[in-house]
Amino acid sequence: MTIRVAIAGARGKMGKEAVHTVMNNDEMELVAVLDYKEIGRTLADTNLFPSHYTVPVFIDLQELHTITKPDVLLDLTTPEFVYEHTKQALELNIRAVVGTTGFSDEQLEELKTLSKASKIGCIIAPNFAIGAVLMMKFAEQAAKYLPDIEIIEMHHDQKLDAPSGTAMKTAHLISQQRPIYQQGHIREKETLPGARGANYDGMRIHSVRLPGLVAHQQVLLGGEGQLLTLRHDSFNRGSFMSGVVLSIKTVMEKEELIYGLEHIID
Repeated sequence: MTIRVAIAGARGKMGKEAVHTVMNNDEMELVAVLDYKEIGRTLADTNLFPSHYTVPVFIDLQELHTITKPDVLLDLTTPEFVYEHTKQALELNIRAVVGTTGFSDEQLEELKTLSKASKIGCIIAPNFAIGAVLMMKFAEQAAKYLPDIEIIEMHHDQKLDAPSGTAMKTAHLISQQRPIYQQGHIREKETLPGARGANYDGMRIHSVRLPGLVAHQQVLLGGEGQLLTLRHDSFNRGSFMSGVVLSIKTVMEKEELIYGLEHIID
């Protein structure tokens, strides 16, 4: 069966890569694009894609659904739009694959409830790179033995949220294995506010934003006389596409919300 895919956020850097990936996949058909403003009738009209990319563009998800009937909505937009897109997709019985981060805990719980009640699959992936998922899993395992941990995540300077979704997901996984306690000296004091980074159950998360970066993360695990460093680097957005394809295929078989690719890889 060919999977009918719609993409929200096709004009972004990740979105453009995903458009080409879906268009070139024999098991998928790109049937529509969702955008927040009028950019032309088709993708070709944007002058960002080849002339034979005649996929229609919509600004309303309800209309998109009525006309093109997608099986899956791949959302690669921004935190400003992603929650409403995902909620509306599930209400329209469209499976959702989401690569945008920035959901609140309350929003995630609401989407989990909606997905389970409607038995419509949804996959939210803070990071689509398989290597990044493995880094998170390894960090979770290592935290049992080296619980003093700091996370340094580094992204391009146009990223909207900090810490990144990947860093937050990593910290959440680690917290399942690490007791809550404050690291560092008991009388530690920041002479410049924020110098020690964000505090997550006593761990510290540091966010770096610089032009030239794509997506990079280190997890530092310290012990007496030793340091274990787990690092993953995405040098281009092609690194995310294997996870995008895997998620689109997998969500067709699911009837609930899955948060994180670690739950769908062996």
